[in-house]
Amino acid sequence: MVEKVKTLMYKPERIRNIGIVAHIDHGKTTLSDNLLAGAGMISEELAGKQLFLDFYELEQIRGITINAANVSMVHEFEGEEYLINLIDTPGHVDFGGDVTRAMRAVDGAIVVVDAVEGVMPQTETVLRQALRENVKPVLFINKIDRMINELKVDKEEMQKRLAKVIASVNNLIRSMNKEKYEAGWRVDPTNGSVAFGSALYNWAISVPWMQKSGIGFNEVYNYCQKNNMKELAKLCPLHKVVLNMVVKHLPNPIEAQRDRLKVIWKGDFESDVAKSMMSCDPEGPVAFMITDIDVDPHAGEVATGRLFSGTLRRGMELYILGTNKVNRVQQVGVYMGPERIEVEEIPAGNIAAVVGLRDAIVGTTATTEPEMTPFEEIRHTSEPVVTIAVEAENTKDLPRLIEVLRQISKEDPTVKVEINEETGEHLISGMGELHLEIITHKIRVDKGIPITTSPPIVVYRETVMGQAGPVEGKSPNRHNRFYITVEPLENKVVELIRSGEISMKTPEGERRRILEEAGMDKEEARNVVDLYEGNAFLNMTKGIQHLQEAMELILEGFHEAVRGGPLAREPVIGMKVKLVDVKLHEDAVHRGPAQVIPAVRSAIFAAMLSDKPTILEPLQKLFITVPQQYLGAVTREIQSRRGQILEMEQEGEMITVKALAPVAEMFGFAGDIRSATEGRALWATEHGGFAPVPQNMQDEVVLKIRERKGLKLEIPKASDYMSL
Repeated sequence: MVEKVKTLMYKPERIRNIGIVAHIDHGKTTLSDNLLAGAGMISEELAGKQLFLDFYELEQIRGITINAANVSMVHEFEGEEYLINLIDTPGHVDFGGDVTRAMRAVDGAIVVVDAVEGVMPQTETVLRQALRENVKPVLFINKIDRMINELKVDKEEMQKRLAKVIASVNNLIRSMNKEKYEAGWRVDPTNGSVAFGSALYNWAISVPWMQKSGIGFNEVYNYCQKNNMKELAKLCPLHKVVLNMVVKHLPNPIEAQRDRLKVIWKGDFESDVAKSMMSCDPEGPVAFMITDIDVDPHAGEVATGRLFSGTLRRGMELYILGTNKVNRVQQVGVYMGPERIEVEEIPAGNIAAVVGLRDAIVGTTATTEPEMTPFEEIRHTSEPVVTIAVEAENTKDLPRLIEVLRQISKEDPTVKVEINEETGEHLISGMGELHLEIITHKIRVDKGIPITTSPPIVVYRETVMGQAGPVEGKSPNRHNRFYITVEPLENKVVELIRSGEISMKTPEGERRRILEEAGMDKEEARNVVDLYEGNAFLNMTKGIQHLQEAMELILEGFHEAVRGGPLAREPVIGMKVKLVDVKLHEDAVHRGPAQVIPAVRSAIFAAMLSDKPTILEPLQKLFITVPQQYLGAVTREIQSRRGQILEMEQEGEMITVKALAPVAEMFGFAGDIRSATEGRALWATEHGGFAPVPQNMQDEVVLKIRERKGLKLEIPKASDYMSL
């Protein structure tokens, strides 16, 4: 097998880089197992039970995928052998970052949907992540046997339900990327881009396979009713049907890179490196996008990613763009599940594992061309909203704990780590309770560091609802004055900044156009000098001497203000800060960092506190499906947590409730909803944005945060920050 993989690596037209994506528990890892069994990599008896790609101990215990796992295998189709590089991704919303990163490495995705549950919220999220990266989907509808044996549907009803799932997926593709949908990216059973089957029992069918084998829905229905799955698996082996679909309908690296490059790279398409990436040229400069970093106890850090151009060899030196550092490649290899197989070299078009890139972080570009434009940042769909404080039980473990925390934030960019070396308290922010549980398990068990953790803390945001200013900020030496106004930033602009679709790196003309289209005034769009963490800083002054020299420090004051606002030192979002006038001292000595930064920060704080400063709380969208008799229990549970019900949909006996609830009220929800519905509820969550805390609760929330942070227990006023 390894020899075949090594040979096929050099034939990009016979490579398929694919990911398996789905809602949690729809059967991704069981499907991966059976594909591996078909390729002869694990025994067929164990397939679906072994969960080969869930090799991390916690994944086995909890029965869910936590880390994306890579494997390379060989599949024969129409007399030719193909190399399939597969990434199995997590389905739980807390690990959505892994899906986003995996989508950068692959060109196609098998979207798995449970035939009984249908398209679920996370199906929608992972499909959006794939389409945003120009990754082409095919569809596998899983658990057909459950539909027949548990729901007892007849043949006609079964086909209707399957047609409904296909239509739902196509509607999502059309609404997310109309251009691709019209170019033929819809899933269609008649051309074989949809397969139906049971990953657990190792069988699948598709229209091309029906034509070849003579086994259609009637026969499948009869086999399932008689529970004769073994016979069905012999006649319709899952790995052949699904991987035939992959080879036929998903692009090879040469086709894919031509199409995907315009979405994931914004450099000069006339440059040598662009031409090399477009043609997937193994002789060109190296362009390697790092999508995952893992620690091997023997080899150290292993950076996994997609090689778009050139050939990676042991001993070569690569520039890590954005760091001004050069790293030497010590080993190159491919993953076979938990094992990494070393090879001499890996050419363009493959997913490679590299040891030696110690300065790389997830999302960076490694290349032989120091002047190359890096790949676009990987944009995660949600952000950390829950935080815990972590402390080492023994002082002697503190240096190791700091080292491990730095490593964790390097491996997973959706984790935010704040290290306070003075107090020894370290804050870890993640996507949810489960995400943080896994991280603390890694620290305690995998790294062997005894730690104590605080109960989960919710990360709030601060913003302004009204317009205020101009407010004067004086420097401590009284020689410099800054006049600043604040007001809410247009919602659409906030979304564009936070999704990474616009930044100060966007060419000026294009940036102006986007801002104006998003609702910003023409004059203001021209004067934007900084976009930071969902806020904008505008210079509305004209012809002020020495302002350009001081601008860097002014922006540092702005950054400090929005990293922790005046109410409770929580991050600020959605604010437009305008500099309307400045008086600067002639002599640069009198306008250094110690003068400018505090003056600007105080002026912003005073302006924020002058008119409707507001605390925003993070929300979660809830999707709960229950039998009708438990509806009352579910609505009571949601309402007791300040949740609001958005809509309800009924299908047969089951009702799906969609609701919005504050993250702060959601701790312990899993246990409560389980007992309220006697374990009959299926539920999922996703990030639901931010909303103002109810007015009558704001002061209480602010004081609680201030107390936790050791700040003065009084709510600040504008006058506290105004120079006397």
